[in-house]
Amino acid sequence: MPEAAAPDPSPEVDLDPAHAGDFLRAVGLHYDAVSAQEVRAHLEVSAQHHTPWGITHGGLYATVIESVASVGASHAIRDDGRFAVGVNNQTDFLRPFTAGRLDVRATPIQQGRNLQLWLVEISDPGGKLIARGQVRLFNQPLPGR
Repeated sequence: MPEAAAPDPSPEVDLDPAHAGDFLRAVGLHYDAVSAQEVRAHLEVSAQHHTPWGITHGGLYATVIESVASVGASHAIRDDGRFAVGVNNQTDFLRPFTAGRLDVRATPIQQGRNLQLWLVEISDPGGKLIARGQVRLFNQPLPGR
């Protein structure tokens, strides 16, 4: 019986929003650059992201912060056959925003063997912070390992 091929230690993850599930596709997050030390992304906020009071729902910011931190943290450990999952997300909503482009930047604060901590900032086109967050992530083996 032939031996099964070893899984690729660093499989590529499809970050194209068109290939995401319905929830993430509705977020509309686009990744511009991904590395172990920085993730840059952007999204276009519209009425589909609003609360009944006409401002962007804080859950959108928490989702973006979690997503971008998870991608960066997972990228940092992918060659070890692992990925990172969020275990704590602390998101601060700093000012209301209604529509337009938001830029996202994530950087690691600490990257350990088992845990990582990432800082994520979401800014408007003028550079004003709209939201910021920290995500603690747990490094674990990819499923099937």
